[in-house]
Amino acid sequence: MTGQEPQAIEIDTTKPHPARMYDWFLGGKDNYPVDEEMARQLLALDARGGDMAKVNRAFMHRATRWLASRGVRQFLDIGTGIPTEPNLHQIAQAAAPDARVVYCDNDPIVLAHAAALLRSTPEGATEYIQVDARKPGTILEEAGKVLDFDQPVALSLLALLHFLDDEDGAAELVDRLVERLAPGSYLVLSQTTGDFNPEGAAQARAMYKERGMTFRPRTRDEVTAFFHGLELVEPGVSLSADWHPELGEVIPVPGDEPIPGYAGVARKN
Repeated sequence: MTGQEPQAIEIDTTKPHPARMYDWFLGGKDNYPVDEEMARQLLALDARGGDMAKVNRAFMHRATRWLASRGVRQFLDIGTGIPTEPNLHQIAQAAAPDARVVYCDNDPIVLAHAAALLRSTPEGATEYIQVDARKPGTILEEAGKVLDFDQPVALSLLALLHFLDDEDGAAELVDRLVERLAPGSYLVLSQTTGDFNPEGAAQARAMYKERGMTFRPRTRDEVTAFFHGLELVEPGVSLSADWHPELGEVIPVPGDEPIPGYAGVARKN
């Protein structure tokens, strides 16, 4: 489905959910005690959890602005999460009012906020698809009702793939989506890493597993592998905070330890 077709929205408040924990880290209010409880447990393993979310958000802003400056006018954001202003379409349409943006998520609470995602400029368009990221065929079919896949599209997979394990087909998902993109399109990707705190990352992975969820931190080489066959934009796969900080939206963080997340943007030729 696309848009806001009437349907019952069932939100399970007995189990933590990554999108709601992310919202809590960002200081949002669309979360529940069970989400806050697990988020605080994760902070006990690594106190930079909130900084990770903010730095990732700032990377999205910079990358979207950079893409719009390069003439990209179509954006497909998979794993949207709960809207936090300014969201991707607001950044894109501020630079290019005719930009067309399709959001995709499978969390019912995101569907409940779909109206906020659909506030487009008159010249552009925004749409929301309620579908699991592991169904690329459905995503491409529905997104194709709004986006022209014969023209360049920026595909955003932000803070998504660390919730998909290798055996769940994370690499195959990326390949399937990129295959459909026209030359001149871009892949925008960010991913949590355990490179700087392997023990904490292992404990976090176990914590997610106990609650029936997947958490898969990846090394820099593993993140780089998602971009195979594409031309990485300088500086390549870097710490999220280090990707073109001159574009603004840099989040100051305390201490000298790096924020453990990688990010990159690559072009399909």
